[in-house]
Amino acid sequence: MTSQDLAGRGAVITGSSRGIGAATAQLVAERGAGVVVNYRAKAPRAKKVVKGIEEAGGRAVPVQADITEAEGAQALVDAAVENFGSLDLLILNASGGMESDRGEDYALMLNRDAQVNLVRTALEVMPRGSQIVFVTSHQAHFINQTATMDAYEPVARSKRAGEDALREMTPELDEKGVSLTVVSGDMIEGTITATLLDRAQPGALEARRDAAGRLYTVEEFAAEIASIVNREGLEQAHTELVGGAEDFLANNT
Repeated sequence: MTSQDLAGRGAVITGSSRGIGAATAQLVAERGAGVVVNYRAKAPRAKKVVKGIEEAGGRAVPVQADITEAEGAQALVDAAVENFGSLDLLILNASGGMESDRGEDYALMLNRDAQVNLVRTALEVMPRGSQIVFVTSHQAHFINQTATMDAYEPVARSKRAGEDALREMTPELDEKGVSLTVVSGDMIEGTITATLLDRAQPGALEARRDAAGRLYTVEEFAAEIASIVNREGLEQAHTELVGGAEDFLANNT
């Protein structure tokens, strides 16, 4: 039987109607957390994730919110408190910037500004002992040391800017008794980012697969994210490097 170590806690997982976010939501719900399943536009997908969680005996609610808008951040925080009594876990999974229809500033707006705004909004209600998890990629985390694919660079730089901005909030987080954990993974098989990247730069994913040995699946990476949730002994702003970071670390020395 799965540990119920998250029983009685409320969680918000951004971008959780599909992919890594959806898989993480299921794993966190299995451990007893009530989960706010966030989606921007596709309600049926989010409702399907919620239905899957409920059929497995968990608790979840779908909430439409664009986190680049202030009211979107507030809606997610309010949903956790209203439905589950508190917000104890915030997993910042939503990211993007390769969409061609959202404007050139969209990557920075989503990957940095929206993340900071959501954390500030969440800190208003998060009790001491709460955890914030920022999900990123090795391509973004190491962008200052290792060049990435041209098509992904704007996303990588904006994701790193978001990570840096959250790390700068450490004194504030310490004061509130809230921990920040950064989880960084390689390109993930089957994600929208990987699909868009391979479309923009054919062969890029295959090259990364060769360099890393293999790439994680959505389910495997979600399991790594979930494993960091409520883990004892984590230092403030700890970075968890998931699989295949050796070549990045070699460039980092």
